[in-house]
Amino acid sequence: MKILKKLLPYIIILIVVILIRTFIVTPVRVSGVSMAPTLNNKDIMILNKIASIERLSIIVIDYNGEQLIKRIIGLPGETISIVDNEIIINNKILTSDIGVGHNGNLPEVTLAEREYFVMGDNRTDSKDSRYFGPVNRDEIRGATSFVIFPFNNFGLKK
Repeated sequence: MKILKKLLPYIIILIVVILIRTFIVTPVRVSGVSMAPTLNNKDIMILNKIASIERLSIIVIDYNGEQLIKRIIGLPGETISIVDNEIIINNKILTSDIGVGHNGNLPEVTLAEREYFVMGDNRTDSKDSRYFGPVNRDEIRGATSFVIFPFNNFGLKK
């Protein structure tokens, strides 16, 4: 009984850490160059599993058993197309300096309820909604915007 009393604070701390990591935040590693120049291969970020998802949020999705880090471009109910390298959302050109490379062309896609259109910031080298279609909300693990390692890239990313 004495041993249990001594161990109880450590057991409580362990349970709290497991709960936080399971339901609120967890580390995630960038794999590949699809989010360059914003994020680098092997950056380690904090994934917020309860964050709100907005246009241009950086998110983590589950796709065919792998985690992909992408940026939200289109929201549920919106119509997306890409014409002459311009991303068009609901007949308006998306004005953003985020993203490098060629967007390509994409015929009009209307997103259903709970569907999002995602793209990598490295538009030339990104497997994203232009190839695999819209992402369902259930496939989104959370949002991330803070790099914790390596330290030379530490900080908030937009």
